[in-house]
Amino acid sequence: MTDPFVVVGGDAAGLSAASKLKREAPSRDVVVFEKGRWVSYAHCGTPYFVKGSVETLTDLLSLSPEEIDERGIDLRREAELTAIQPEERLVTVADADGSTYEQPYRELLVATGGRASTAPIPGTDADGVFTMHGLDSAAAVRAFLSDPETFTVESLGGEGFVDEATVSRYGSMEPPERVAVVGGGYVGVEMAEAFSAWDLDVHLFQRGDRLLSPFGEAVSERVAPHLEENGVTLHLGAAVERLRESDGRVASVVCADGTELDTDAALVGIGIRPNVELVEGTGVELGASGAIAVDEYGRTSVDGVYAAGDCAEMPHTVTGESVWVPLGLTANRAGRAIGQTVAGDPTPVGSVAGTAVVKAFDLECGRAGFVDPEAARDAGFDPVSETITAGSRSGYYPGNAETTVTLVADRDSGRLLGGSIVGADRAAIRIDTVATALEGGLTVEAVERLDLGYAPPFSPVWDPVLVAAKVLDGSSSE
Repeated sequence: MTDPFVVVGGDAAGLSAASKLKREAPSRDVVVFEKGRWVSYAHCGTPYFVKGSVETLTDLLSLSPEEIDERGIDLRREAELTAIQPEERLVTVADADGSTYEQPYRELLVATGGRASTAPIPGTDADGVFTMHGLDSAAAVRAFLSDPETFTVESLGGEGFVDEATVSRYGSMEPPERVAVVGGGYVGVEMAEAFSAWDLDVHLFQRGDRLLSPFGEAVSERVAPHLEENGVTLHLGAAVERLRESDGRVASVVCADGTELDTDAALVGIGIRPNVELVEGTGVELGASGAIAVDEYGRTSVDGVYAAGDCAEMPHTVTGESVWVPLGLTANRAGRAIGQTVAGDPTPVGSVAGTAVVKAFDLECGRAGFVDPEAARDAGFDPVSETITAGSRSGYYPGNAETTVTLVADRDSGRLLGGSIVGADRAAIRIDTVATALEGGLTVEAVERLDLGYAPPFSPVWDPVLVAAKVLDGSSSE
């Protein structure tokens, strides 16, 4: 094997790039290093595995190692890159047995992803405290929730991948009755629903006064009472200072104001950080976010080295400025583009509008672009915003539900800057209209004229997004 395309990280960005290159240039050698055992899995599905909506861990795998091998990709699991030597175009690899060796490369893709953050909360190393980042985390949580008299490691699926020692230990413990969820973002809201499915006493702690703050005030105002209606106790404006343990196991949540709540388990979902330690000292530059800076083709500041996925920045659709928005589609799309570029067809990785959707029991939430007018103002725009509520279908058709839409535009140019949506009837998918409009640089007036589909079972004559655009167009012209 001579000067292959080497990929660090065997998930979304890494395997998308590897697969695309092998399709476009079958003669190229491709080596993928993954320091863990899991590869090509659906991280976003982990809360639903914990909930029980997804039966086994194996259901979350996109590609098995055997399928990757069939594509002609040299996959090496439990192999961690410890150093990059850009001048020599070599990487140092440490195998599970402790041995090391050097691997040459012609091009290198750093797709090391991100990791869950628990700082600055002490006590997160106690038994019964979890993050939701990776399939082993999900497996440990579900094992802990299971009846120890009937639990088996085999019931989780993922034979040959799963951390059997950890899940066996949690599977033998008495299940929790109360769980504290720390953080009111995507993970916190999704996991509150997952724990509720197990009839636990669920308490959600949020430092600020709003849940899902990136989705805006209108979404939070509907999601918070909906969670309470479904039995989740909210502690808003409650900054968790530490997790107190007893005999090595989490015992309570202690807030900055001195209040304390006893708990049997805790899930910390306060964000992630990019894994960039591998490129330290290599000359690969980091962006203002702390993630790896790349150009429009995913190239770093070092020749022959690319980066993509949760460890890398991307240009923002609205501003063009580099931002760090770690999302699944972003990683897959960037990896695929890099694979095509390495194959000889330069392909931009694209931009990111931060388009995201999340489920909160029966509510669906979506966001794209700028939702917070203050953030839009900081980016140099003169924002104007409107929020409306309209029906999801014709009023006489069964299933019609209130759908709340917020749109933000630039007063001077009329350009749409972003928006959010919340509702119980196919609300989240409507955010794709907003995301498409952002990609096309459309004005609010142009969005108002979009010829969207109409039939009573699917939408009223005026889709909620069109209603919001009409109202916003009127107010922005005043």
